[in-house]
Amino acid sequence: MLTVEVIATEELGDRSYLAHDGAAAVVVDPQRDIDRIEALLAERGLTLEMVVETHIHNDYVTGGYQLAARTGARYVVNADDPVTFDRVAVHAGDELTVGTMTVRVVATPGHTFTHLAYVISDDSADGADAAPAVFTGGSLLYGSVGRTDLVDAARTDELTRAQYHSARHLAESLPGEAAVYPTHGFGSFCSAGSAAGGADGTIADERARNDALLEPDEDAFVARLVAGLTAYPAYYAHMAPANLAGPAAVDLSPLPTLEPRELAKRIAAGEWVVDLRDRTAYAAEHLTGSIGIGLGPQFATWLGWVIPWGTPLTLIGESPDQVAEAQRQLVRIGIDRPEGQATGTIDVLADGQPTRSYATATFEDLHAGRGDRAEDPVIVDVRRGDEYAVAHIHGALHIPLPELAARLDEIPDRQLWVHCQSAYRASVGASLLDRAGFDVVLIADEFPHAQELGLTAP
Repeated sequence: MLTVEVIATEELGDRSYLAHDGAAAVVVDPQRDIDRIEALLAERGLTLEMVVETHIHNDYVTGGYQLAARTGARYVVNADDPVTFDRVAVHAGDELTVGTMTVRVVATPGHTFTHLAYVISDDSADGADAAPAVFTGGSLLYGSVGRTDLVDAARTDELTRAQYHSARHLAESLPGEAAVYPTHGFGSFCSAGSAAGGADGTIADERARNDALLEPDEDAFVARLVAGLTAYPAYYAHMAPANLAGPAAVDLSPLPTLEPRELAKRIAAGEWVVDLRDRTAYAAEHLTGSIGIGLGPQFATWLGWVIPWGTPLTLIGESPDQVAEAQRQLVRIGIDRPEGQATGTIDVLADGQPTRSYATATFEDLHAGRGDRAEDPVIVDVRRGDEYAVAHIHGALHIPLPELAARLDEIPDRQLWVHCQSAYRASVGASLLDRAGFDVVLIADEFPHAQELGLTAP
């Protein structure tokens, strides 16, 4: 009987999969921290015989190359992908055998030009247990499809049409009971369309809820999907080249410990010293010149999006475990070895040097204070353009967070109240503005509260 284990990487909104027959296993689209997969293989007593990639990923560095090398498993990649390493080069229609399982290769262009899906079935099963599973990568997602503008913006229309037909081909060629296992669609910026969401599904479920399958008009589907595409992280530009080259092995060993004097030197040199504490603790007191990016589900995405790629990076944490978790998140996007770490209280890390702080507030505070000040503050909205278009605060200065550091000269020298949708991006933006010497107030509040107070314009 075919069994599928989910290995979720919630921080990036992706899933990898371990499919097995009780003895032999196939891994689909593994993330780079492969120790999680190795532990699961050992726990289940499985032999990994094959690693397959649905596509050359744009949102994370793959662990497939190293996992195959470490285990001796076959590494399956589309024959048309211009990789620089040896692999099992497959084409649409190929069938591979792993234990009692058959792995069938299906061409599903759209998310990328060379995208593949894999249909896996257990030939020893019968009845309901014989239903296949389809691993769809960035093609058919739960209620939606993968975005189509990551490879070549000039060919987005072409890829969107291919995506429409790929999704429909899967839905028409597979039985309704076939389980669907996408890689994207759980918060990943690789997702697109009006996703219905959900944690699981079958082909029958997708026929009933998926936008690509419910819309009979291809032109209407293409127009709607393209219109809904939003900005995606800048680090994506570095992921596919790394994956085509065969990523190096991961090193998650502890980083060198830096003394306060070394931290001060790195800050003075313009390097990024990133404080992992939560936004309230950072606002209350932090090293002058540091940047606050709280460790949480969005950490790697936003650090990778805003840091100038290749800038030396040091991590400040409350504990070595906190720094270790940050390391794990960062290797997934190709930031392999920060320069060092420092842990402890800010007083200890400052070692007598001046520290900084700034206030936090709510939208209620903003609303209550309007008209009481000699000079109104500047409201800085760091959300995406599509969010701003839906609703924004009257008179707000809109600068999306990824553009903030490059547009400091557009910001008036007045008190700045910084907000986003849920305060996480605002906390990063506030720290960047504080680092540049601005007088900052962080609005640590949810944007719907501003709407309830009547502060917004549609």
